[in-house]
Amino acid sequence: MVKDKNTVIKEFNELVNMDSDQLKEWLGGEASAGAGWSKNDGSGETIGHESGRKIIKILEKNPNKDPSKYDEDDISHMRKVVSYNKRHLAQEGKAKQDPESKSAKSLKNWGHDPQLE
Repeated sequence: MVKDKNTVIKEFNELVNMDSDQLKEWLGGEASAGAGWSKNDGSGETIGHESGRKIIKILEKNPNKDPSKYDEDDISHMRKVVSYNKRHLAQEGKAKQDPESKSAKSLKNWGHDPQLE
């Protein structure tokens, strides 16, 4: 069953615990580039890194998190972010214990810093 828009917004705002500046700084560093699956476009960028850039746009576009300001593209990506973060947080205990693990780095690409919990 697909989550309704309000649930997706609520969960996105709970799970994405990095602000746009923190996420920009993280994505600009070398450690973020090697975590996750590479895109199939030859760019060398990971799927999570691309996701992080989209998350920054969503956060900057709507800093007050007004639910009426998200468009369908935002909601679609927010749904992916929620799904990814929930799945990986449930499977990956290592991310909280080891900030240098690939799991922790990948989660950060998706806007969630396990060390900030």
